[in-house]
Amino acid sequence: MQLPETYRASFDIMRTKTLKKNKINVVTLGCSKNVYDSEVLMGQLRANNKEVVHEQEGNVVVINTCGFIANAKEESVNTILEYVQKKEAGAVDKVFVTGCLSERYKPDLQKEIPNVDEYFGTSELPNLLKALGADYKHELIGERLTTTPKNYAYLKIAEGCDRPCSFCAIPLMRGKHRSKPIDELVTESEKLAAKGVKELILIAQDLTYYGLDLYKKRNLAELLRNLVKVEGIEWIRLHYAFPTGFPLDVLEVMRQEPKICNYLDIPLQHISDAILKSMRRGTTQAKTTRLLQDFRAAVPEMTIRTTLIVGYPGETEEDFETLKEWVTQMRFERLGCFTYSHEENTHAYTLVDDVPDEIKQARANEIMEIQSQISWELNQQKIGQNYQCIIDRKEGNYFIGRTEFDSPDVDNEVLIDATKHYVKQGEFCNIKITEAADFDLYGEPVAAS
Repeated sequence: MQLPETYRASFDIMRTKTLKKNKINVVTLGCSKNVYDSEVLMGQLRANNKEVVHEQEGNVVVINTCGFIANAKEESVNTILEYVQKKEAGAVDKVFVTGCLSERYKPDLQKEIPNVDEYFGTSELPNLLKALGADYKHELIGERLTTTPKNYAYLKIAEGCDRPCSFCAIPLMRGKHRSKPIDELVTESEKLAAKGVKELILIAQDLTYYGLDLYKKRNLAELLRNLVKVEGIEWIRLHYAFPTGFPLDVLEVMRQEPKICNYLDIPLQHISDAILKSMRRGTTQAKTTRLLQDFRAAVPEMTIRTTLIVGYPGETEEDFETLKEWVTQMRFERLGCFTYSHEENTHAYTLVDDVPDEIKQARANEIMEIQSQISWELNQQKIGQNYQCIIDRKEGNYFIGRTEFDSPDVDNEVLIDATKHYVKQGEFCNIKITEAADFDLYGEPVAAS
């Protein structure tokens, strides 16, 4: 039975447990792309004169979920259940769910957790805003309510992905690759700089594909040449580059432009030729090794971050030994390792998930033990050196900063003893490294040379 709109509206008012103005709490789970999406949502709500907070108390809750791998899905479901229980207890009035999990599993979620007021996919921002009593404002280019420390912000330059990787569900949740125009990204960067942002972290499912749809060529280098002109932006960091078809003119810009951090996040996933072929990565061990050698020849100071997957279907001990030897040989400055997650509707889901969980975890631990030793050795070489650092925050008795070779949350941090030294949060500072652990550096401020 369809209730008349006027009746439904009055019914909603009666059902609401408070007559006070709604406060909308946005809860963000998952990756930096979700952080960006939540910030855009909050910017739209603020422009509609809605009271909005991020991960604080509010009587209306919007959960921006992740649906990438098993652990992330579990966290998202548990968070939804937590807020549904709060709704049933009268602590919150309404619960809305958006993001990748909702995009991928909406019918299942509606059936299993029906007490959520409404579910929305990744491309349904206007509909979500309407449910929150707001209008989608097309004129808001770059108007976001940032949730990161004031000195850095994520800049999403494209949405979706055209890559055919066998293990990845991102195209199912985010669709085909869609680049944002350069002029819009420059405008967004200028607005961020005006708010005090000094570091842009460029994100996309694949940075290297940027521009193919709009400009009929890989245009990341041209975008970078425009972004370095933005006054107030001092660092530009590149995340999530795909190894196949990497536009080498980006290295030229990195070498020429001091604002481009000597840093590249390039998830390589594996190195055994058999596994790379099954993963549909379009490359080989020889090609990947040569690409990394080209990187280091073109930009000798470059820090390379990568991520790997172990326990992929059919991964033998020989495949894993090949991976271990290669990690030892390549000596990545930064590396993370994940266990394979068997995801429905991906190409790899047709394969047998034949590596037991305990072996997957043991292999991941082995890789990270190798990386821990490499990182410790590389960090020892930094003792006595001076680095320009950005100070992100204060935690306990330490100010926490980063060099240009480190990205927030995933890389090394520089710890400065706050009981002995003062540095200003959100500002650059020259730091001399006095001690080094495997994944942390310790230092003290010195006058710039």
